[in-house]
Amino acid sequence: MRELHAIALLWFRAHNPPPGESYTVDGYKIHIDCTGGGSPTIVLDAGLGNDALIWGAVQPELSRTTRVCAFDRAGFGWSDARPAPRDADHIAQELHGLLMQADVTGPVVLMGHSISGIYMRDYATRYPADVSGIVFVDGSTPLQQDNPAFKAAAATGPPQWLLTMIMKSAYIAGIPRLFGECSRPFPGFDAHTAKLQAEDMCHPQFDGTAGEMDNFHRSGEETVHTGPYGALPILIFSQDPGKSKGGMPPTMASAWNQMQEDLKKLSTRSRRIIARDSTHYIQLDRADLLKKEVPTFIEQIRGTAPQPANYGSTVTE
Repeated sequence: MRELHAIALLWFRAHNPPPGESYTVDGYKIHIDCTGGGSPTIVLDAGLGNDALIWGAVQPELSRTTRVCAFDRAGFGWSDARPAPRDADHIAQELHGLLMQADVTGPVVLMGHSISGIYMRDYATRYPADVSGIVFVDGSTPLQQDNPAFKAAAATGPPQWLLTMIMKSAYIAGIPRLFGECSRPFPGFDAHTAKLQAEDMCHPQFDGTAGEMDNFHRSGEETVHTGPYGALPILIFSQDPGKSKGGMPPTMASAWNQMQEDLKKLSTRSRRIIARDSTHYIQLDRADLLKKEVPTFIEQIRGTAPQPANYGSTVTE
């Protein structure tokens, strides 16, 4: 079964090339898919364990407003793996090198999910002149794992290394393929992206994930003092507190919600929107909300739409 699973992946990728291009950054290929036109450019960064395909339900619509570039961090999707350390400082530098290679030289709006919330803060601190806005999509915060509620949750249940080993063995053996996991596309994707994404679900990049998790504390230390960013426009999308992230216990969900609220402190021009009925994956559960609010956010940055009258607010939509 393991050999058949590997052959299936090779055959699939040979017949289904990814959209976009790959560029060499410091000797390693990094994949990026840019669509649409206009400025500023939205740069889409996925959460841990995902790649650029996770944005398939929202990128086409956002591309109607401006240029949008979704990329794969090293070790994910169609990007080469890179050696350690896989921390925020190195990841931000690699993204900057990629954007230069891809001729994304104008202002950017960083839009990232989950762990990439930390990486975006590193990038905005290193290259402030390049960043005209940030969109957090249920973004992680530096050193969140040191929160007592998160520590208590981590101390219960089986160790993460054991769960990872079991999952990795199952995927290598091709068990998810037997249960049809490679043919269940997410809703709202175009036919080609849906096909790529469905197959992608059967090939999680465990090594890439492990590399970033091993450096999660280091990334937090590198970014815990980032910000505030003055009057930089910031839009925060958060999951519905009633749809706990990964089934987290109530104390942990409450702590996560407070961390989301605290993100507003990063700018005097920040707003938070709680995505009603959404889990951690707002770009899947509430793509409609992102497709409605982000284009308006871009027009506000351009000065072609009225500025919000509710900076500092938290609303539920």
